[in-house]
Amino acid sequence: MKLTNKSLWAILITLALALILAACAGGGGNGAEEGGTEGGETGGTGTEDGAETGGEAAAGGDLIIAVLSDASSLDPHGSNDVPSSVVQANIYETLVNRNENNEIVEGLATSWEQVDENTWSFTLQEGVTFHDGEEFNAEVVKMNLDRVRDEAVASPRYFLYEMITSVDVVSDYEVEITTEYPFAPLLAHLSHNGGGMISPASIEADYAAMESGSDPGSVISEGPVGTGFFKFDSWNAGSEIKLVKNEEYWGEPVKVDSVAFRVVPDSQVRAADLETGNVHIIDPVQPNEVDRINNSGVASVMQTASSSLAYLGFNTEKEPFNNPLVRQAISLAVDREAIISGVYENYGIPAIGPLAPGIFGYTEDIDAIEYNMDEARALLEEAGMSDGFSTTIWTNDNPQRQAIAVLVQESLAELNITAEIEVMEFGAYLDQTAAGEHDMFILGWSNPTGDADYGMYALFHSSQKGNPGNRSFYENPEVDALLDEGRREADPAAREAIYAEVAQLLTDDAPMAFLLHTEYLNGIADTVKGFSIDTSGIYQLKDVTIEQ
Repeated sequence: MKLTNKSLWAILITLALALILAACAGGGGNGAEEGGTEGGETGGTGTEDGAETGGEAAAGGDLIIAVLSDASSLDPHGSNDVPSSVVQANIYETLVNRNENNEIVEGLATSWEQVDENTWSFTLQEGVTFHDGEEFNAEVVKMNLDRVRDEAVASPRYFLYEMITSVDVVSDYEVEITTEYPFAPLLAHLSHNGGGMISPASIEADYAAMESGSDPGSVISEGPVGTGFFKFDSWNAGSEIKLVKNEEYWGEPVKVDSVAFRVVPDSQVRAADLETGNVHIIDPVQPNEVDRINNSGVASVMQTASSSLAYLGFNTEKEPFNNPLVRQAISLAVDREAIISGVYENYGIPAIGPLAPGIFGYTEDIDAIEYNMDEARALLEEAGMSDGFSTTIWTNDNPQRQAIAVLVQESLAELNITAEIEVMEFGAYLDQTAAGEHDMFILGWSNPTGDADYGMYALFHSSQKGNPGNRSFYENPEVDALLDEGRREADPAAREAIYAEVAQLLTDDAPMAFLLHTEYLNGIADTVKGFSIDTSGIYQLKDVTIEQ
């Protein structure tokens, strides 16, 4: 849909009232909706549960989470957005995991060692079965990692594992992974839920369906089968996904009986559902709702630092955005401080590049673009576009992104640029931006691996145009070469220097305007204990209990 002047002013009035009425009791938004989760795809601040009520936490109960957007796919190799990843992370498991300190810990692998600079050996958990009874073993690991790298599957998460040249079965429970070159963040990439292990029977059925003309992942997404502590129960598209406890789980079982991810696009409805007890957790909470929820007596807001980047992207293959002077001018016209104060109520920090503080490779030692309308006008004049032009800003059904679009639209009007805002449902938005049908767009990218490679390669390498992440359709041979070098360099200090150079090149070339790093806001019922969210936006549900 298109935002009319009336609806635009309604958003601005709502934001203005929020600044007047809401105390500074919470922060940011729901962060990036795309990426490592994806997915993958950890840490936070504030409380981990709701306020104490004196009840007794017990096993059992049906957990209900109200979310903004539905998943696009339940195939862990077939999507690259956070709404999908938050569900997938409970169905599938990876070889290794990352703990709250960003350290690699056991997953489906019990141990690992580096055999040589290009080869890693993994010893696997024994006695693990998939939800359909299939056995987990080394052959399954090979089957999964071969599938995610299969060109016929065309996985948007291919970039995570494209450096792997072979996966070799050594024994039933030992597998060796060989890479084309020494790849420092391999373990971090294997912790991404894009490496989630799918039942071999599901993979075989999916390939059979492909031979009959079905899309890759269609069978897996409709009936996902992993080894996780939850099993798939049902998916009513656009409405709800339900998972149930895996009673035969190989490790410590989840404590609730089921979890439902209920799609509730309206933020006010989500908040009301939380206060009336219809749901237990809501994501996201809007900043102007924080004070209301914290004073409700039945719930509170959990504030968690994120690794996400919110950005305004340009389709660099379309005129006039194929001109870096135009991109730089618009980046200069974006008032990040106004966005942070007006939309996020001062919770969040301005982004000077694609990486958030705390991510390996982050640096402050770059000449960042700052708000400067005079310089923006001068660059447009140099580009021969002082008279301006007409364009569009696309965004999805996220109120904060819509509000950002309004503020950008107003700034661009001062440069004689007429920007029409178009709002789409999230799934359609991802499809159409992946196809390159947009001019400008507002989106986010989280960093579930904690490494610069994830925060830069998918967004800016020319091989990743479209669905994998490079929706700016950006291509720069110098950036490509440096990103490739960063993957091959083993020395951490040398890698940091490489990514600092990339950050400056991206600032100068401006394929996107880096906006801010947000905080996640989740509303948690006081009856819920043990819930947290990691820096990439993935819910941690294994230890959740509901007070009876």
